[in-house]
Amino acid sequence: MSEKTNALGAYLRARRELVTPEQAGIPNIGVRRAPGLRREEVAMLAGISADYYLRLERGRDRNPSVQVLEAIARVLQLDDDHFAHLLDLVSAAARQRRRRVRKETVPPGALKLLDSLVQPAFIEGRYFDILASNSLAKALDPRLVVGGNQLRDMFLDPGQQRLYPEWENVTECFIANLRQSVGNDVEDPRFADLVGELSLASPLFRRLWARHEVRGQRGTPIRLDHPQIGELTLNRERLSVGGAENLKLVVYHPDAGSDDAGKLALLASADLPARTPDGDGSAPIREADGAANE
Repeated sequence: MSEKTNALGAYLRARRELVTPEQAGIPNIGVRRAPGLRREEVAMLAGISADYYLRLERGRDRNPSVQVLEAIARVLQLDDDHFAHLLDLVSAAARQRRRRVRKETVPPGALKLLDSLVQPAFIEGRYFDILASNSLAKALDPRLVVGGNQLRDMFLDPGQQRLYPEWENVTECFIANLRQSVGNDVEDPRFADLVGELSLASPLFRRLWARHEVRGQRGTPIRLDHPQIGELTLNRERLSVGGAENLKLVVYHPDAGSDDAGKLALLASADLPARTPDGDGSAPIREADGAANE
């Protein structure tokens, strides 16, 4: 039974393998064929039978009580986000959900708001597809254009990885958020295509995806190394778009009065020299020139 047909079992197995006997407070006895806790150890610590826990992992019982799930979550040391994901995987509504695939469309009001913002901003879909972006966002990151996908770029585009020096940490956040967003609703062809492509192309993606980390994206500082203005740190806020399920408005903004604010203001101007590999240069940024005419 695959992860697609037994998402609960795949999740329990992945999280079980991340908890060591020492972390669980039990002796580490015998040779272990796989990392983490054994099934019977999880069952013992959760106060349920080993046979019942085996049925859960193998997808033979998909209706455990909340009390059983809470006990398992305690043993697997799940935080609130991971426990909420566990509940979603076993809920009848999540298992039976088969939504018609709909095109992600940005509401007109959200587009007007995007165009009015003086900070770099864009609107992303459920799977981190770029649905709209303003001029300064494209000057900050030329890949933030309609049709681009942030997750694919972070894993497969060396230029994107140079722009985000801490790109591996960023990808971990993306994957954890994708797990939370999708839950047990894995029938969407867009989701299957994206995960399939990255699983084939990136060993790092395969490793991170197999961990089943679940976490919502929250406001966080992001460090960039821009080819024209050098290193800067911006705050990244991700806001829900009203009337559009799963769409998010993402805004990058500097701390007021900081050097980063000055660099971003310089980027917004049309009179910025391009930085060559050794740090010099005099060619203007074409993206910024275009932004001034939009």
